[in-house]
Amino acid sequence: MAAITDEQVEAVRALVASIPAGRVATYGDIADAAGLPSPRIVGWIMRTDSSDLPWHRVIRASGRPAPHLQTAQLERLRAEGVLADDGRVPLAQCRHHF
Repeated sequence: MAAITDEQVEAVRALVASIPAGRVATYGDIADAAGLPSPRIVGWIMRTDSSDLPWHRVIRASGRPAPHLQTAQLERLRAEGVLADDGRVPLAQCRHHF
């Protein structure tokens, strides 16, 4: 992976912070909005620098959380009014557009 700049990290952090309660965005949505070439970069940034952000509002393009985060993520989303159907968040209804 190419070196990730501080500007890219801050762009991703700002975008994640801007997702309102009750809405979600995909890693790809954030990558597109930040001008990044890959959603994987967003995933790397989120994995290393997101503890103070609403990380639970960022999901995979399938609408499903990562398996190791599923319980905590779906509980947090449910508390904000985002109801998953069989573990999948309805992107058509809950997606935040940047």
